[in-house]
Amino acid sequence: MIAARQFAALARREASRPLARALATDTSGSVKLYTPKVPERRTGEAGPGGRASVAGVKVAIFGAGGFLGRYVCCELGTNGALGYIANRGDEFEMRHLKPNFDLGRSRFTYYSPRDRDSMAEVIADADIVINMVGKYYETKAPSTKESFPYVYMKTNFTFEQCNVDIPRTIAELCTEMQVDNLIHVSSLAANPESKSEWARTKFEGEQAVKEAFPWATVIRPAQLFGPEDKFLNWFANTAWMYPAVPLVDGGHALTQPVYAPDVAKVITKVVDDPEKFEGRTVDVFGPSDYTYKELAEFVYDITGQDAAVLDMPKNVLKGIASVLQYQSLGKGPMITPDLVELMTEDYVPPMTQEEYDAQPENDKILTMKDLGIEGHAIEKIAFNYLHRFRTGGHFQITSGYQGQGHSSRMFGG
Repeated sequence: MIAARQFAALARREASRPLARALATDTSGSVKLYTPKVPERRTGEAGPGGRASVAGVKVAIFGAGGFLGRYVCCELGTNGALGYIANRGDEFEMRHLKPNFDLGRSRFTYYSPRDRDSMAEVIADADIVINMVGKYYETKAPSTKESFPYVYMKTNFTFEQCNVDIPRTIAELCTEMQVDNLIHVSSLAANPESKSEWARTKFEGEQAVKEAFPWATVIRPAQLFGPEDKFLNWFANTAWMYPAVPLVDGGHALTQPVYAPDVAKVITKVVDDPEKFEGRTVDVFGPSDYTYKELAEFVYDITGQDAAVLDMPKNVLKGIASVLQYQSLGKGPMITPDLVELMTEDYVPPMTQEEYDAQPENDKILTMKDLGIEGHAIEKIAFNYLHRFRTGGHFQITSGYQGQGHSSRMFGG
């Protein structure tokens, strides 16, 4: 039965490919991979476009409650999409997403990643499925056992389950239910040779999705920054909470962070014309790379925190992280042994932008440039949400900007 459905889905995709190729190919035969402007109204579309309109597309979203998910929901809701939001927690954990959609344009469905039928209920009759499920740590909770010491930390979802099993299940359901398109969000750090289990399982998840749904579009973002991030905020929060800020092996590893709303715009571009991006990979990264040491200096220049930054050997920091990983503080641990491993490796695209541009068109790995999106520089955004860590916030500086001129505290000079 499943094989028959897979064959029917494949036949359906092949039947639509000539139209996709016609849209993607000009008269000279070269493939154009940017998203075109479609002047014709699509089937089921109504309104002027944007808010108070019906885009004629239904999108099921897994992982909408995460950092990236809120921006994706905002983009989809702004453009009139009907959102099927997968919710595996309490109703109040997802209520902040409701204003992103017009009234009646969102549906929240409870599911369990261990219950295949409940995941199928989320997908229902969706045209496109987006998977953004992911955690940088393995969720744990206290549990009991019969032998001494009777209490142990039980792992709720492992990296393998979160990054491989759940994406595979979603991809298999998309094939069985003949969903038109699947967008899978992976990571630029996905690498089978990485010392980080998170990065290794991200790679395995990509392969599992491509095996179950070969025409899936894979989005691979770099580290995300933005107001709710655990990236730049990590430096500021660590300086506020602990006596020292550790940089593993001097913080010399490179990273090329990307603004979260820019990644959401990439996903929205794919949703707008998904057939054009079938089977494609899109690498999403910012305009500049930095070392972690440079980022620490940048953050503390904005916040004015007198942070004690320590160069710490990896093995020492992993030992500390093995204890601090249980200090979740409501939003996940500040550091884990696996995160330490990840911070020792470069988190950058495998090619320069020029090398991406020089690829053969048919097998090209796309970037934001191909989609007509210009990435925001970290220097243009970070101050907007990091100044809150200053004593007195942005009111502290009375003349000049960031150290130019003199500064005085409110109510006292």
